[in-house]
Amino acid sequence: MSGQPGFKLSAQLAGHDADVRDVLFPSPDLVLSASRDHTVRAWKLTSTSPPTFEASITNQGSEFINSLTYLPPSSEFPQGLVVSAGTDSIIDVRTSAATPADNAERLLIGHSRNVCALAVLPGNQHIVSGSWDNSARIWSVAKWETEVVLADHDGAVWDVLPLDGNTVVTGCADKNIRIFDLRKAVDGKVEPRSTIYTPDIVRALCQVPPGHPSGAEIASASNDGVIRLWKLTGQQVGELRGHESFIYSLAALPTGELVSSGEDRTVRIWRGFDCIQTITHPAISVWSVASCPANGDIVSGSSDGVIRVFSQSPDRAASPDTLAQFDEAVKASAIPQQQVGSINKEKLPGPEFLQTKSGTKEGQVQMIKEDNGSITAHQWSMGQQQWVNVGTVVDSGASSGKKVDYNGQSWDYVFDVAIEEGQPSLKLPFNLSENPYDRATKFLNDNELPITYLDQVAQFIVSNTQGATLGQTSDSGGPDPYGTESRYRPGEEASSAKVKVIPQRDYLDITAAKYEPIFKKILAVNSALVAAGRKDYSLNPSAVDALAVLRQTLEAGKPATDETTIRIVVMMCTEWDYADRLAPLDLLRCISPSPAVAKFRTPSGGSIVQVAVSGALDGVPAGSSGPNEHMAMMAARAIANLFKSPLGRKLFTTPQKADGVDAALSFFERVLGAGPGGHGQGGPIGPFNRNLLVALTTAMLNVAVLPSQQSGAIARDAQIRLLDALARVLGNSKQNDAEVLFRALVATGTLITVVGAGAPEARSLEGLIRAAGDRVDRNGGDERVKGVVGECLTLLR
Repeated sequence: MSGQPGFKLSAQLAGHDADVRDVLFPSPDLVLSASRDHTVRAWKLTSTSPPTFEASITNQGSEFINSLTYLPPSSEFPQGLVVSAGTDSIIDVRTSAATPADNAERLLIGHSRNVCALAVLPGNQHIVSGSWDNSARIWSVAKWETEVVLADHDGAVWDVLPLDGNTVVTGCADKNIRIFDLRKAVDGKVEPRSTIYTPDIVRALCQVPPGHPSGAEIASASNDGVIRLWKLTGQQVGELRGHESFIYSLAALPTGELVSSGEDRTVRIWRGFDCIQTITHPAISVWSVASCPANGDIVSGSSDGVIRVFSQSPDRAASPDTLAQFDEAVKASAIPQQQVGSINKEKLPGPEFLQTKSGTKEGQVQMIKEDNGSITAHQWSMGQQQWVNVGTVVDSGASSGKKVDYNGQSWDYVFDVAIEEGQPSLKLPFNLSENPYDRATKFLNDNELPITYLDQVAQFIVSNTQGATLGQTSDSGGPDPYGTESRYRPGEEASSAKVKVIPQRDYLDITAAKYEPIFKKILAVNSALVAAGRKDYSLNPSAVDALAVLRQTLEAGKPATDETTIRIVVMMCTEWDYADRLAPLDLLRCISPSPAVAKFRTPSGGSIVQVAVSGALDGVPAGSSGPNEHMAMMAARAIANLFKSPLGRKLFTTPQKADGVDAALSFFERVLGAGPGGHGQGGPIGPFNRNLLVALTTAMLNVAVLPSQQSGAIARDAQIRLLDALARVLGNSKQNDAEVLFRALVATGTLITVVGAGAPEARSLEGLIRAAGDRVDRNGGDERVKGVVGECLTLLR
């Protein structure tokens, strides 16, 4: 390192309970951090050699906090201002001495999705933010409001980089870098001055210090693990290769080097075109890295919730004990097999290799077969001129007997899931005792992703656990309910210890939503009603305000409680023109998990079940082919979501009433084209609409779970009606969708355990169950369906 000492651990700051997603190091005596534990913390230096820091929580919210920036001290705010944001889309501005009990100095509202990037423009008069809503915004510090929107992004804006008071660069999930001249704004928007097209998603940006041998002005980091160096003209003038996975963060050191961090659990220091130091962390990801402009120290934030400070100054090195503990923690790390790819154990060298062979470049990894048969990973340090043990390769947490710690719990697996270009590499924990679809649903809800990804995520789990099939959900991270030795393990033959699906004990919901288009459509319809003078159905200003409050409530993850607002939603679902009801019905299913919604009654005494059914089926214009399949889908989702609360479930229990289980069963029958159906005759609704049928079978499954959880919860005649409806799904020779049939089969099996395997209605289903399994097998097969078919047939033997 040309005579300069390498970076060594200076301090470890422990306190966060989840991933640290962003860090700042504005001065030697202050570190700031933002975490998925919903807090922002300010760490104040309390001693210098070795350095120690004391934390205070400045902000505590209800959702993930993913981004930070800092406005330095001013006459008005002598302690400076901490600016933070995350999945609630609101930018919070407060002093570094604030506490969670204090009000924010300002709350900046404008983004509609996760705010993942923040920065201050030179001059400290403006802030720039980047969001998953495909936009970046410039905020005036003087007025605390949006001054300019940076337009033309086709994906999440993952990073923002101010170059001067008039120039901002953005990095986007659409693989483009855009350069904006803020002086070119028109009507509050500015189009990019120029665009640099890159090969992969741009996750991080930084300004390259003057004098870099490449002549680059900016650097970008991507999901392909490559740092690219650019002129602002768009000319690429270099690449920095060494990372083995996504790169999440870039920063420049005051001495001219670049520093990066990423999914390969390393921080890397780059001088010129060379990686001169690799710092491996005992974590899964290093989400963020920042440098202190005053002393050149760096700070990292990781998935293990720990913030680490590194320094080149011997005076600021951690104590020998702390350094040894850090080295041991890295050495003890478990590296998942899938992270390193296939390994031929027989061809790996033994430990003697480490003593006789040197590495050829910084960060080079060598696998070693130890004398006990285990595989260890060693990384070459150019500075130390030696191999450093960075962990043991394990097949998986389950098969090695080792658990993976994540968010304070132990898991068999912690996967990296790349959902789409805008949202790569989210953490997905999973235990083998869980139902992959339940875990996938929770993952989507936690990360505010559309439920349409459910199959994709669940199949990812199934394939990456080597065929472990759906099991009954247990408490995440708890002890093995079947005993460690009898647990079903991936790759083993199925045994009696394999977790069973039937009877299903948990209620499913479909609650993930994008609220902006829902409310936008409602307001557009309302504007048309106002323009047409239809005052009986249009919303007055107070109703519009109530809906705005409802949106904030839902986006904050809180239940709807205001009866007046619920009444407004019900009115739109049942009294607006049929063609205008889709968005209100979508909103209805979003609020259906709320106990207040379950308690709601219409003036005639009808329940929310009747409201959902009536909104979807009543008022169909004369001459149309029948009810709209998308509206039927929303009604089915609303019925399914009612089971999320005890009061909602009570709507369907005995004594049977027309506004509860009977209304739901009539709805199921009408959609499937069976029985009287109540709302007029007609064939099936959307018989090939997969989203409708997944929603319908989810609602049917929840109704089936109810009597399996509460004996006698629904009358036997209702149970038989539900079995008949499920038989329509299983018996449809054209229905071969694995997910639709899987949910129908689980509902059927669960209901068989209630009505009794010897009941004629149950016995009559054997052929339909076999036929459904055969259709799925002919279309590529599905291990989950095969498993549940087997369980159903076993019940009937």
